[in-house]
Amino acid sequence: MKKSTYWMPRILSILFICFLSLFSLDVFQPGMSTAEIALGLFMHNIPSIILIFLLVISWRREIIGALTYFAAGTIYMGFVIYNVMNSGLPWYIGVTWSLTIALPAFVIGALFLVNWRHRKKE
Repeated sequence: MKKSTYWMPRILSILFICFLSLFSLDVFQPGMSTAEIALGLFMHNIPSIILIFLLVISWRREIIGALTYFAAGTIYMGFVIYNVMNSGLPWYIGVTWSLTIALPAFVIGALFLVNWRHRKKE
């Protein structure tokens, strides 16, 4: 197995988790106490914390990474499409909005799946 095939899903996963964590920076607002900011950071970073935990498991068991990222992308798309349709907008707007997060998750899941298949053949 090539080293790039091994490292690509892991590096992209770390970058994806960092990207998701950037969205938690909106909790820093004037007038908030330290406790409120800490709680807000924790709440916003729950998905990132879960993905970090699952990445540690996926490091050796690539099938877990594949299933995790496919599930994360699918669940996120479902939530966005459901919320968009309830707001009266067309469903395809929800699909395009959700792909900004779901598409990288699907790509990482596919890379973990390819990695798992290569390892399985060895």
